[in-house]
Formats: sequence, C-alpha cells, structure tokens
Amino acid sequence: MAAYGTITADELKGRLGEVALFDVRGPGETNRGVIEGANLVPLHMVPMSVERFRDAGKDVVVYCHSGARSAQACQFLAQQGVERIFNLEGGVMYWAGSGLPLVEPSS
Repeated sequence: MAAYGTITADELKGRLGEVALFDVRGPGETNRGVIEGANLVPLHMVPMSVERFRDAGKDVVVYCHSGARSAQACQFLAQQGVERIFNLEGGVMYWAGSGLPLVEPSS
C-alpha cells in the first residue's frame, strides 16, 4: 500500500522554505488566507497536476481546512508513485488555531 507521512503545524513552521507546500482547498477558502509559500492546487485538480508534486525536488506537504481532503490527495499521490509526501495534521484550521500566520494568496 502506498504511504505518506504526517507533519504537525509546529514541525512545518520550522521547515517552511525547505518543503514544497500545496494547498488543496478551493478558491473560496484560500481567499481567507494561506500558509506563506503555498502552491494552490484545488483537490479536483490534483490528478491533472501529479507532475507538479513529483517534480518538487523536496519533501511535499499538502494541507486543506482540516486535513481530510489533503489526506485524500496524499493517498492519491502516493499511489501515483510520488514520494516524500506529508499531510499537515489538522490542516490550516489547526495552523491558524495555534496562532501561526496566514497570508493573502498569490495570484
């Protein structure tokens, strides 16, 4: 079975800039703020974007609002042979709830 790991908000905070960060929420959600440096790839676009994840060249962290959709994305990507994938535990909800910053999404 294809596998992926998990990462906590605190662990991710210490690795920002070292990982490829992907937000799989939709535009209505990302307009409320994203984790700095995130690439926006809505969940429904993940199957058409596998190469973006595969070609990241570093650990890949995927997140959504609570961690459920990003877990689906991680499982799919792992099945496609993408390695070094991590799901952000609790998603952006836990990130922001821990007092960590969100920024305006890049266009």
